[in-house]
Amino acid sequence: MTTLQTVQLPAAPINGSPVPHLTSIHAEARRGPYGSSRYRGNCGGYLIRDLIKYYSPKHILDPMMGSGTCQDVCRELRLKCTNMDIKLGQDAADPACYQGLEPVDFVWMHPPYWKMIRYNEDPNCLSNAESLGAFLDRMVLVMNNCRSVLSQHGKIAILIGGFSVRGRYQPLSQLIMAKAIEIGLWPATTEIIRFQHSNTSSRRTYQSSFIPGLHDTCMVFEEIG
Repeated sequence: MTTLQTVQLPAAPINGSPVPHLTSIHAEARRGPYGSSRYRGNCGGYLIRDLIKYYSPKHILDPMMGSGTCQDVCRELRLKCTNMDIKLGQDAADPACYQGLEPVDFVWMHPPYWKMIRYNEDPNCLSNAESLGAFLDRMVLVMNNCRSVLSQHGKIAILIGGFSVRGRYQPLSQLIMAKAIEIGLWPATTEIIRFQHSNTSSRRTYQSSFIPGLHDTCMVFEEIG
């Protein structure tokens, strides 16, 4: 029988942040009135809302809108949001999808965790990448496309987690961090560990032994220099 535990978060230093509860740990259990909980892999909207309130962008881009969580947050905050999605025929790795787009101040990106969940049969979908290398190569294309429409002090936030394939762990956040730095994007702040509440996998029983992952990682990038 699993024993429920309460984790006391460390005290955060008082500072001039416009969102003082936003720290390197985001433990909000509620998903809020954003997006759809029926959309597999969807995250709640509170982290998006907190980041937008912190960085105060005027125009937000979500190149992988899923069920529209970011759009719902922006609607609540009365901010302009441009959305794309592969299911609408818009491939975030295709630079043609960004032509004519006005500069954006903030990009929210919650990509597929490679093939952890297969969303469709489209070969351009990140969840259908034939290998980890191919997935990372397409993520580089997406990041470069997003930075091509980013305003001077704009930020790119990417939420992603790791998973195992046949016993081999795939550290997607660390690998994407390395790729981002390689192409000239630098972390704008600490990584944010987001607790994963109500995961489908958390309600299952497994015969194998492993250390369960209960979080994903949000990284915020900006142009170097």
